Order: sequence, then C-alpha cells, then structure tokens
Amino acid sequence: MTDFEIKMMNDMTIDTVSKAIVDETSKWGFKNADYLSLVNALLESSLNKPRTDVSEIITNENHALEKLKLPLSGEQIKIRLYNKATDYEVVNSWLEDELGRMFLLSRLNNEDTTLDKITKDERNLLGLITLEDSTPIGLMGFLDYDSKQNKAEMRKMIGSEEYREKGFAKEATMLWIKYGLNNLGLKKIYLYTIENNIRNVTLNKELGFQIEGILRKECLIDDEHYDLLRMGLIVDW
Repeated sequence: MTDFEIKMMNDMTIDTVSKAIVDETSKWGFKNADYLSLVNALLESSLNKPRTDVSEIITNENHALEKLKLPLSGEQIKIRLYNKATDYEVVNSWLEDELGRMFLLSRLNNEDTTLDKITKDERNLLGLITLEDSTPIGLMGFLDYDSKQNKAEMRKMIGSEEYREKGFAKEATMLWIKYGLNNLGLKKIYLYTIENNIRNVTLNKELGFQIEGILRKECLIDDEHYDLLRMGLIVDW
C-alpha cells in the first residue's frame, strides 16, 4: 500500500469514527466544551492503550501455525463448537435484540436470515462462548469460509446482556482469530459493523482491523437507516 493510499484510509477512518462519535454523543446532550474534553480523553487513551499486533495472536514467535484443539481456552472464557441439540434454544433467544439481529443480517440482500440457515451452510462455522463453568454467554462465527481465497467473514456476539462490556468479547475474538489463522489457514478476516457502534469499532481497531469501506445507509434497523462499515484484518506472512 502506498503512502497516499495509507493516508486516504486513515482519513476515511477519522471521518467515519468522528461522525459516529458526534451522532452518538449528540443523543446525550454533548456541548462544544464536552467535545474538547473528549478530544483530550481520546488523546490520553491512544497514548496509553497499545494496539494488539496480529503476531501476538498466533501460537509462537516464528509464525508457525500449529493446529489448535477445541475447546479454545482463555483466561476467562472458552469457545467450543456450536451444537444444535444443546445450544439452539439459548442462542435463538439471543437473536431477538439489536445485536442478535446484526449477527443474522445477510450482507448480500440486507435481510435477516435464520440460525437454521446459517448452520446448514457448510461454509459457516459457529463457536459457542462459555464461562469456565460452561455457562453459555455468546457466539462467534466464520461465515462464507473460502478455502481457495483463504478468507472468511467474522461475526461475534455476547448474547447475554449481563456479560457485555466485561472484556469477554475481546478475549473471545482473539481466540477465534487464532483459530481461523491456525486451523482454517485464513489470510484475511473481514467483518461488518454499524457506523455508530463506537465500542465495536474501537475493539476491532485494537485487534488490528482497518476500515476498508463504508456502505452508506445500508442497514435498516427499527425504521432507521445506518451506514455499515467493512473492516478487514490481513495476514501477510
């Protein structure tokens, strides 16, 4: 990528994130003085919060991709393969709120699909996120896995609201990326996210994803259109 292309991508990222911040904080009654404080807070946060390099996610320093065994184990959570017989009811109950509908949303026709359709497609792989005591809390997915192009779309969801914003999503995402690189041989992982979901955009950026494009007014939720961001993680070794 040339310096010009990098600058264009950075400018696109800044414009997109800035718009999302303004849209979201305006709902909270932010004034001009509040945005000055926010700028200072963002600067301080950027200096103190290092981005995760993709090399930290794989298994060793030599970039040798050793096969991983399921379930994947982290510090707080585990990920095992989704099992329709035992997991269908709880997962289906998570798909009723906005986050759940985003997990099911088809990027091809902008319509909700179903859990059954996703699981029946052999190109899709789902992993259930659980706590150490096996309590189910969320779902990870690789959709449209292309073994020739070595790429797949990643989706993630903490389905139980009580477990959101506790760091589980980041840990699960890192484990799932590691699984995709090591076991599926992925060279590119991409995802889509609503433009005003600042927390999700920030998490993806921390994990090395970059904004690749903006689909303007692409997603309709509760009669309101939202921009959809496409973000990608590329492994070039």
